[in-house]
Amino acid sequence: MTLDDILLEPDEPAPVTVERATAASPWFLTCDHGGTRIPRRLGDLGVSAADRLRHVGWDIGALDLARALAERLDAVLVHQPYSRLVVDCNRPWASAQLVPERSENVVVPGNRDLDEAARRARYEAIHRPYHDTIARLLDQRRAAARATLFVAVHTFTPVYHGESRPWHVAVLYGADTRLAHGLLGALTAEAGLVVGDNQPYRIDEEDYGIPVHGLERGLDNVLVEVRQDQVADVAGVANWADRLARCLEFAWRLRESAGGQK
Repeated sequence: MTLDDILLEPDEPAPVTVERATAASPWFLTCDHGGTRIPRRLGDLGVSAADRLRHVGWDIGALDLARALAERLDAVLVHQPYSRLVVDCNRPWASAQLVPERSENVVVPGNRDLDEAARRARYEAIHRPYHDTIARLLDQRRAAARATLFVAVHTFTPVYHGESRPWHVAVLYGADTRLAHGLLGALTAEAGLVVGDNQPYRIDEEDYGIPVHGLERGLDNVLVEVRQDQVADVAGVANWADRLARCLEFAWRLRESAGGQK
């Protein structure tokens, strides 16, 4: 490997951060889209500073929420600091949106017509070490016979392509509903909430975290999406961290009482 092959320079942030590594609970949180950084070698990708700070660049409020939730649940948290415009850490290698040429109404000139080597450089520099770290930690927990409840924390924009989204929070899941259905029930019981059931997104072949780390391993898993205006300030983050911690713990107790059936 030559210097030209290395995307991240030595003084740039590492592609993965683990917080609360010794946390004692079964909860294990990830935040795929919590950062806005772009590696120095890529410039600004031809995207304005204002657009890079929109939802096209990251999940606004997601990392603050994930940190607050990890504290309340005594959970491990794994996240990475780079914008999804560089490489989307919740997309598999085969996805056209792994390195998006366009996101919503924003064209990304720096992502156009990339050859496989350039695409691979981003994947190897950020995506692979991030997910390798998650896999290593989950392997360690399995070897230690520790229970693991895998939760991916995301946020979604209140308006998409001009259409307002009514949901305050959404619960996304695949074939394994053990945790998700309990969480849906708990959130739906909360006064004044509109809860999305696999809305505005759903887990499919375009996702990476839940399919690979949750479903393939047979772990209880769920992806939580909170609408960004709900976590736009410190009070909103605290409110949603309290609510999600309470509802997730309820879902876990319900799952345990049911014997863990899918």
